[in-house]
Amino acid sequence: MHIADKSKEIAEFIKKQDNFHIITHLDADGISAGAIAVKTLERLGKEFDVDFVKQVDQDTLRNILKKDMDVLWFVDLSINVDLNFDNVIVTDHHRSMKRFRYSLNPNDFGFDGGTELSGAGATYLVARSISRDNMDLSYLAVVGACGDLQDRRNRKLVSINRDILRDSVKINLIDIIKDIQYFGRESKPLFRLLFYADDPVIPGVSGSEEACIAFLLDLGFNRRDIYRRWVDLDRDKKRKILSEIARRLLGRGFGATFVRRLIGEVYILKNEKEGTELHDAREFATLLNSTARYGRPDIALKICLGEREKYLKEARRFLDNHRQNLSSSLQIARSRVERRKYLCYFHAENKIKDTIVGSVTSMLSREFSSHPIVGFANGDNGNVKVSARYRGKGIDLSRAIYTAALSVGGTGGGHRRAAGALIPRGTEEEFLDVFEREIENQLSLEVL
Repeated sequence: MHIADKSKEIAEFIKKQDNFHIITHLDADGISAGAIAVKTLERLGKEFDVDFVKQVDQDTLRNILKKDMDVLWFVDLSINVDLNFDNVIVTDHHRSMKRFRYSLNPNDFGFDGGTELSGAGATYLVARSISRDNMDLSYLAVVGACGDLQDRRNRKLVSINRDILRDSVKINLIDIIKDIQYFGRESKPLFRLLFYADDPVIPGVSGSEEACIAFLLDLGFNRRDIYRRWVDLDRDKKRKILSEIARRLLGRGFGATFVRRLIGEVYILKNEKEGTELHDAREFATLLNSTARYGRPDIALKICLGEREKYLKEARRFLDNHRQNLSSSLQIARSRVERRKYLCYFHAENKIKDTIVGSVTSMLSREFSSHPIVGFANGDNGNVKVSARYRGKGIDLSRAIYTAALSVGGTGGGHRRAAGALIPRGTEEEFLDVFEREIENQLSLEVL
């Protein structure tokens, strides 16, 4: 069966049901996916409610099953535990060990769920199969894919994600432009854009406000210029900054590959106000992340559903703190990194929120790219959140983390290069032993 046929099958099933319980993930992709599901059911006149969860485990399922709904619709969530319920829909992109009749997952159809289709994208395919009128939700799938960093490797969306992007372009919702890839090109002053630059890092500049200001002044910018936004600059000034960043990268031995990562596609949401956090798809996604991961996914969902005036103001308060928290959390994680034979790890305990430890681990993986890196942070109910990242090849983190989490009574899954788990507190060493053994076995098979 082709992925389009599966989306049509799920669409027909949805049309025949009445009451739905949407369960969605606490990140930009999950919130975008949840908004697509909500809008789709609203337009069909269906009854529904929405829950936001970090991960699907037995405790989560017990709470979900207490509600008397005909259908459970999991969006951007893999299920790796037993679920005794007949009417289950899963629109997801993580590698999963469980299969359901009404499941649409790119990994089951030969596509890479890490780069070719996000959870919001999978949900959108079903929505579009229900009605072509739902094509106006395609921009949310683009936001979700950007929030899941699916445009980062190629500096553009590819495969099914690109087909969805074309839907948005076709109905005049999105413009595609080529521009700098750093966060804040529309909403941050220049020195802040440079401060947060991390892919690639600007040697001697990123992470230091003083160094960012000196960088701009040395290039001939005045004190007033440093408070301008990237989008306000003319072409010559943009070229001057990019040339100096490239010179520094090459001078530190980073190579042309890193320089090429400075420029890529940017997706402009044409119906949003220029200069706001919603005009650029990646900044939109960051706003959702900064709100949902700090305990207010309901605000993030309202913004996706178009309720802006009140909720956007609240979301901006979260966004102001989010990048600062990431920066300070990165320093904490960096100071706690320990090495084992086949991996590096850190345990943040209560110093880093469990909802952002994945983001911190991703950032740190750029510095420890030769080995997988695992981050731990204490979560709720005596559990520990685990995030694993790897930038190399030959290792499937999703398989390794599933096995390791299962061995200590937890749950885990994800993608080849980015995976997560929830395990009981106190089992971290045992988890690492099994996880490292799985990595060693995979590397041995790769050599053979």
